[in-house]
Amino acid sequence: MEDQEKNASFFRFEDLRLYAKATDYNSWLMRTLGEPHNKREESFMASFCRSSLDIALNIAEGSSRNKPQFEYYLKIAKTAIRECVVYTTVASEIGLLDAESSQKSRETLMELTRMVGALIISIQRSNAGRRRENDERDNLAPTYTSPIEDDDTLNQIDTSF
Repeated sequence: MEDQEKNASFFRFEDLRLYAKATDYNSWLMRTLGEPHNKREESFMASFCRSSLDIALNIAEGSSRNKPQFEYYLKIAKTAIRECVVYTTVASEIGLLDAESSQKSRETLMELTRMVGALIISIQRSNAGRRRENDERDNLAPTYTSPIEDDDTLNQIDTSF
């Protein structure tokens, strides 16, 4: 049993393939871009790398939140992915990425987009299931036909639920 606990990360987001793919992309990008030749390239590369890092950062941040907030952070991660698509195009046009690297970047970004979308759908389905369970519970609750006429209504309502 201790072995099972050791296999699971303390930070659960580290167990997500999506997170691993995002950090791999950031590492690959930083190695591939290399060293800038001037201040413009340095600024561009820093922005590109920051957007690629934002993908993983938003996954990590959102995973510590409730499901609707996690979904929100995943959507922000998708925004960072789209930013990286634009950076990839520009980097290719100005010669910072060759055709092969540009293609690899685009393919990885498409895969990340699909993975984020699948996780969002999974979260939405689990939330829909929870809402259905709550609706079913509400349907089983007793209905009150007469209004409470006393001013001290809270004392007359069962608040044990």
